[in-house]
Amino acid sequence: MSAGDDVEGPHQGQPLVTGGTPLEEASAALVLTHGRGATAQGMLDLATEVHHDGVAVLAPQAAGKTWYPNSFLAPVEANEPGRTSGLQAIADAIDEASDAGIPTDRVMLIGFSQGACLASEFVARNPRRYGGLAALSGGLIGEALDDDYPGDLEGTPVFLGCSDIDPHIPEARVHETADALESMHADVTKRLYEGMGHGVNEDELETVSGMVATLLEN
Repeated sequence: MSAGDDVEGPHQGQPLVTGGTPLEEASAALVLTHGRGATAQGMLDLATEVHHDGVAVLAPQAAGKTWYPNSFLAPVEANEPGRTSGLQAIADAIDEASDAGIPTDRVMLIGFSQGACLASEFVARNPRRYGGLAALSGGLIGEALDDDYPGDLEGTPVFLGCSDIDPHIPEARVHETADALESMHADVTKRLYEGMGHGVNEDELETVSGMVATLLEN
């Protein structure tokens, strides 16, 4: 999926909020996707907790602050065209980084809640070597997951962090997501936090910050 696919949905033409190191000066990039009812600007605030010099920050905005209308556990067709349009918004952000000379293996996707589900889905549906995926309180989209996700993530580092009692994200779906991405040869780290609820904690931020630092090592 790339800008050339000409997907026209609710999220096309929405702002791409930027921060961090300017793209033309950056050697790596973060693409951050916000949760339901939230904003791209809010994800830039989260990015300040994990950012390192030399990394550009790109955050697409969902129309109406919502990527898709129903639970991520609903049948996929119930969340169209928002799901596909949101995937295209991620693709377009990655294309912005590519156009600035940043290779995809130095682009890391970070999402929270609905944005974590969308980022996970993008990586699974567009397999290649990414700089990383951090899905905070999220998982792959659909009533049931596919039996087989084709393609190779080529060792892409993946971090899945979630509460064991998250009211929106069943623990089972976190395990299923880890299994699916591992089957695609991702390097998956999964952490379930006892009693956390729906949010982001310091351990998650420290882990993601370390992943961002690794983008700049080679």
